[in-house]
Amino acid sequence: MCFLPLPRIPLSPHHPDMIGLNDAFLEGSVAKIPAQETWEAVARIFKKEGTLQKKMQLEHRPQQEQMALRTLEAWQRDQPVFFEAGTGVGKSLAYLIPGIMQAVSAERPLVVSTHTIALQEQIETKDLSLCRKLFQSDPILAHFAKFRHAVLLGRGNYLCGTRLKQALKTRTELFPSNEQKELERIADWAQTTTTGLRQELSPEPLPEVWDWVQADGHSCNPRNCSPKSCFFRKAREAVRDSNLIIVNHSLLFALLAAGHFPTGDVPGILFPEDFMVIDEAHTLPAIATEYFGLQISGLGLRRQLLKLYHPHKRKSRGLLVKNGDPGLRSQVMILTDEVEGFFESVKQEHLGAGRPFRLRVADWHENSLDIPLRDLIHGICKCESRMEEGAERDELEGVRRRLQAYREGINEALQISDPESVYWIEGTGQQGKRVHLRSAPLEVAGPLRERLFERNTGLLLTSATLAEGPDMDSFKRKVGAPEADSEQVASPFDYPLQMEILIHEGAPGPSSEDGSLNTKFLEKEILRLACEVKGGSLVLFTSYRDLLAVDKGLRPQCSRLGRPLFSQGTGMGRSELLTAFRETGNGILLGTDSFWTGVDVPGPALSQVIITRLPFENPSHPIAEARGEKCREEGRSAFSELTLPAALVKFRQGLGRLIRNQTDEGRLAILDSRILSKPYGRLFLDVLPHSQYKRIS
Repeated sequence: MCFLPLPRIPLSPHHPDMIGLNDAFLEGSVAKIPAQETWEAVARIFKKEGTLQKKMQLEHRPQQEQMALRTLEAWQRDQPVFFEAGTGVGKSLAYLIPGIMQAVSAERPLVVSTHTIALQEQIETKDLSLCRKLFQSDPILAHFAKFRHAVLLGRGNYLCGTRLKQALKTRTELFPSNEQKELERIADWAQTTTTGLRQELSPEPLPEVWDWVQADGHSCNPRNCSPKSCFFRKAREAVRDSNLIIVNHSLLFALLAAGHFPTGDVPGILFPEDFMVIDEAHTLPAIATEYFGLQISGLGLRRQLLKLYHPHKRKSRGLLVKNGDPGLRSQVMILTDEVEGFFESVKQEHLGAGRPFRLRVADWHENSLDIPLRDLIHGICKCESRMEEGAERDELEGVRRRLQAYREGINEALQISDPESVYWIEGTGQQGKRVHLRSAPLEVAGPLRERLFERNTGLLLTSATLAEGPDMDSFKRKVGAPEADSEQVASPFDYPLQMEILIHEGAPGPSSEDGSLNTKFLEKEILRLACEVKGGSLVLFTSYRDLLAVDKGLRPQCSRLGRPLFSQGTGMGRSELLTAFRETGNGILLGTDSFWTGVDVPGPALSQVIITRLPFENPSHPIAEARGEKCREEGRSAFSELTLPAALVKFRQGLGRLIRNQTDEGRLAILDSRILSKPYGRLFLDVLPHSQYKRIS
């Protein structure tokens, strides 16, 4: 078992049983520099009056020093460690500096996984630049400055030159005139881009066209593509030669769910002998729940069928225009209509209320797609056998494989095949028009233990909010590592001086009928509180319905006062909203789920955070409902073991949006009186940054 205690290797000069340098190589390691030597170099960097303070003029933070040394120890022992570091500790440098040094010294790759692409970019452009300058500033550390790094995104973010060339060659067979113009725009951009990343093309490409030119798991193979022709293969080539690989959680879990890990007894999570950081690790349970489950949409299936054949009065398009027979094209046309009919009937019969609908009984809907999909897949196989090897055949084979995956997924959802999963259907988009078949594991501890904690390598899981109460025991059990070590260090900020806390003791509670809030009360209080500060206010909701109602009431009042109002879901994307909010300096920003975390607006532009409601998840959602049932069946309390811990973590995330550096000042206002009146309210009060709150009414 990976959590058995290992023989203690004294790594710190503070340990009385310190061994000599010649004895400090780790058993089974490929280290090229003694572990103790790396340890001492890291200690010199982070100590008071150390290299980081003297050469880089950065403030000495004891918490950062503690984190850096504890993290390095875990990596050198090939053990997992959970480390909660409060806002302002500087956790990125606390893991990057020792991580790079360990990677170079031991000739083992370090993988850093962040929550978003934006955080990947921040590490590359800001943090790694500082690390390199630090190493260059000291002759003893200079050889570490030559570290090599790579940033890797999911393959769908990259342009494939081979597929672009093929799409241009067959453009009249695949695209209508407006999409041909989009293809030409992408081709022009391809001449100048150095990364091939979709995010660099502005405006972003049409999904219908990008789908034909993005790097593809089947078509982008060594036979068709090289690092010179395919940007994804170029990125993968860079990974091969790197000491540090920066990924995001979406890519990490897509790879883990697909079973991508070193084979045999070779240690490592993604690459042989790697060691890893998972930053913003509090998101692990939610992301694992999403990626270890099933997600099938009618839109996605229909898009694959239209890639095969898209009939049109003027000119039909698709892979089968040239390569398929009339009978096969007819099958595609019929199946396309049947897919639309299947998902529409699912919607009409099961999504009448517009809310997610949990599936409990097998064969809950007639499987009208299985035989037509089977026959079409068989027909495509025959078509492939008549084609010569090459890009067109690879494209057709790729569509066939995806259709087979859709067929298997639909069968699983209709049969409710896995007793350890919960199945449901939900509608997304305007009026829930897009229907999805979904599943999720009841517990993620098992899959995470197998894919992360039993890989016999060093692993740091860090965040400002890992503890679900006084310690991290609950979180560690939830992710499959109950025996792993954990440490917590507090924020260095002076919260009593920097943060004022107001709690409204007269705030009306949620409606007993539908759980909605008193939006008239919220409009009045939000506007009053916002007008009391010169800077901006971030208002956090748990319900999009409540947010829209408050937006509707506030908008004319804010317009009269000349106060900018920004609201999630009213036309601007998340990054656009944050940019506009930051630039106005005194705006009011209304946000739901994604705004409780990852918002970093230092200075007066975010002077106040208003929490409209304690962030309990919806207990009627199929995942929460099924997990709650399992808890109760085992004689445990779903509220105390699931609902309350998750709410405390999210609450702490929301608090963390306010004070972002040591010069920040601001006000936290809580408009939920249950924090004072309910027994569980004490737990929320206990996680406030300080206890000197003021009651308002």
